[in-house]
Amino acid sequence: MYRKKSIGIVGLGYVGLPLAVEFCRKGFAVFGIDKDSDKIKLLQNGSSYIGDVADTTIQECLGAGQLHVSTDYSALAEVGAISLCVPTPLTKTKEPDMSYVVDASRSVAKFLQIGQVIILESTVYPGATEELIAPILEKGGLRLGRDFYLAFSPERVDPGNAQYCVKDIPKIVGGLTKECTEKAVELYQQVFTHVIPLKVREAEMAKLLENTFRAVNIGLVNELAVVSRKMGIDFWNVIEAATTKPFGFMPFYPGPGLGGHCIPIDPFYLSWKAKMFGTDVGFIELADRVNSRMPAYVVERVSNMLNRAKKPVNGSRIHILGVAYKRNVSDVRESPAIDILRLFRDMGAEVSYTDPHVPRLEVLGETFTSVAVSPSFLRNLDCIAIVTDHSSFDWKEILDNAPMVFDARNATGKLGLEMKNVERL
Repeated sequence: MYRKKSIGIVGLGYVGLPLAVEFCRKGFAVFGIDKDSDKIKLLQNGSSYIGDVADTTIQECLGAGQLHVSTDYSALAEVGAISLCVPTPLTKTKEPDMSYVVDASRSVAKFLQIGQVIILESTVYPGATEELIAPILEKGGLRLGRDFYLAFSPERVDPGNAQYCVKDIPKIVGGLTKECTEKAVELYQQVFTHVIPLKVREAEMAKLLENTFRAVNIGLVNELAVVSRKMGIDFWNVIEAATTKPFGFMPFYPGPGLGGHCIPIDPFYLSWKAKMFGTDVGFIELADRVNSRMPAYVVERVSNMLNRAKKPVNGSRIHILGVAYKRNVSDVRESPAIDILRLFRDMGAEVSYTDPHVPRLEVLGETFTSVAVSPSFLRNLDCIAIVTDHSSFDWKEILDNAPMVFDARNATGKLGLEMKNVERL
């Protein structure tokens, strides 16, 4: 029989590890499972690889005897609930890659016990929990809603944003039956401040709505930023002015492109599923076209700056500030900086980068290493492109010494640093 107040967390990444910590804090015995043996060794030694989880937090959970981590799924036979927090990327043709979820579900099925609650946190298309996960778990003879309980509860983490504690972000939960929902709600109410019960497909769709909303609006402001530039309009001032309206407007900001594990990917789960119903989600396709063009637009703008200085891109020393997909995190998944670096390299530029959160970066088989910034180093460059505005960067030192700066994040504008050697997106 499994332990009371115990949970297994499959996938100890940006979603699974913070979730494991929250359950530990509420007195649960947590069994974390991950295929990456290097991650497991780090955790066993009291070290965290997630910026939002401190080493001391891991050490406290281990010291209290609450956190147990392994690559061995057999530990799941001892828990009362299991949360699946594995990646759901896209294939090269931008279709859902459900292989991680399927593999995790098959592994869980081998150790499934009567009475266990299984909750999928990975983003999926509407219907996936019922159509894909349930049959795998039922293969061994146990019956959904009678012998075990299955629900979907989308992750809502925001890496690098300390403003929101995981437990205080409202938790959506949708079970495949009424009993499944009740069991999952009962579990999560022990950790989360506010739990919202829904039907399972409503919960799956809610997650896709959240990220599609962001992708589409970012696409809109990216397109308007390009148009405003052609019209001689400072679009950053436009956004600031529009934000003064106390109703009916929410600010979104242009940038070098989309990145991360959610916004560039999740809308395509909805688009793919919609096509099965003979429906095209045009906003998703259009936003993707706009957002996907932004890295090339950044390269074009930098090239124009160099041309005006009578310098070709070929042979120019171009330095990228920030390669993570967003500020103050180490995640480079889908980061536009990778495309920008590659494009400059293909054009013959001498490209380098600085990112205190990403010491090494692999781009098409080539390894780049983060370079320490100094006044002398900056003065020997031809141009800097601010792609990720980490808070640790010394903007004054950069602007005082770099000959040319292209600011794709309005980092200099937000600080009121208006200088002749700077162009903003």
